[in-house]
Amino acid sequence: MSIAQNVARIRSEMERAAREAGRDPGTIQLCAATKMNDAAAVREAIRAGVDCCGENRVQELTKKQSEDAYRGVPVHFIGHLQTNKVRQVVGKVDLIQSVDSLRLLEAIDREAARQGIRQDILLEINIGQEASKTGFREEEIFPLVEKMGSFPNVCMRGLMAIPPICQESGGNLKFFQKMFHFYVDIRAKKYDNVKVDCLSMGMSEDYPDAIRCGSTMIRVGTAIFGARDYAKLHQV
Repeated sequence: MSIAQNVARIRSEMERAAREAGRDPGTIQLCAATKMNDAAAVREAIRAGVDCCGENRVQELTKKQSEDAYRGVPVHFIGHLQTNKVRQVVGKVDLIQSVDSLRLLEAIDREAARQGIRQDILLEINIGQEASKTGFREEEIFPLVEKMGSFPNVCMRGLMAIPPICQESGGNLKFFQKMFHFYVDIRAKKYDNVKVDCLSMGMSEDYPDAIRCGSTMIRVGTAIFGARDYAKLHQV
């Protein structure tokens, strides 16, 4: 199937999942995870109607921006961001979804101050408590949100999570439900530098479940572009 056909199919499945949950499909965004896809493929996805593009790697982000690949939609950074590459991302993307440590948050705040801007971010939660993944622990979230006023050059727009890989249907529901509860609880209170309107969760394998559990943004790569060829990873 073509990229346009894939996007149309995903949109249909998004609408179905939203309707089943009594939600307005228009409140859910489709973020194309463009990792390892060239500028031509990204442009095709944008023409097909994705809401935004999400890049995992700084080098790819920089290259595709130089090729004007993301024209017409916001671009997000959705991968692990090293503090020594913060300058290449802050001010260059609309949203950094993957703020996974206090050290990174501090570095983003400093760089945004240097540029005289306010950078939108999401806090990434290691919802499955996996040793192999980055992200804040559940018990760290509320104390950190209460301290967001200490970072005047960022605005926390919500939460992001990558649940464990699950082989069985519905296996990640418990993680999605837990994320939604965090999201609702934070939205119920007022905090400085916090304007929560985004819950980013759900990928190619499980986005309908994520939508049923309250996701406002799904990050889809393989289901749009096809399987990635990781043999090409060193070429980018």
